[in-house]
Amino acid sequence: MPAERRRAPAQPAAIELLARDGRPVLIRPIVSEDKARLVEAFQGLSEESRVRRFMSPLRELTPEQLRYLTEIDYRDHMAWGALDPAAPGEPGLGVARYVRLAEEPDVAEAAVTVVDEHQGRGIGTLLLGMLAITARGAGIHRFRAYVLEGNSPMLDILLDLGARIEREEGGMLRVDVPIPENPEDLPDTPTGRVFKAVAKRVIPPFSLVTRALP
Repeated sequence: MPAERRRAPAQPAAIELLARDGRPVLIRPIVSEDKARLVEAFQGLSEESRVRRFMSPLRELTPEQLRYLTEIDYRDHMAWGALDPAAPGEPGLGVARYVRLAEEPDVAEAAVTVVDEHQGRGIGTLLLGMLAITARGAGIHRFRAYVLEGNSPMLDILLDLGARIEREEGGMLRVDVPIPENPEDLPDTPTGRVFKAVAKRVIPPFSLVTRALP
């Protein structure tokens, strides 16, 4: 692996964006201290949401899973968390992450999860937009997601971004989403327009810092 791939870059900064309902959402990188917050957010997922994210009705996150999900290098494995800055303790609202594929270094497997109570507010789209900007800066040109056929909300978002879908076994779809170098090349769709708006806030990457990480 090239030397530049082995070095972990500095963590991107946090930023506040507005959800669809006009309420602020703090979006920042996941850090190792987020384990308890992740457990709390996981408890806010319905069985359906857990199946959509983990492909099984997972009952709890093991210590090994929590380490994997929070102790990341911010380049080959990146995760953004959405927090509620207006609530005590800034509880977690959702997470978007990618993991670069070793066999295809310009492709990363991506996933987005939003706590059930906060679904429908556009938080998943904001998270995915931040994830795409980070990925492109890390040399990733395409996201790959594995989505259940019945997960219409996620499929709608990905199709809005020009996704290509292939059917797999067991009701699973493999979805490849291109990440253009210029956000203006994104499709003129509701999701594409949100991505463009997010990009205008953070390009040059992460220069518009509204809050420092703790």
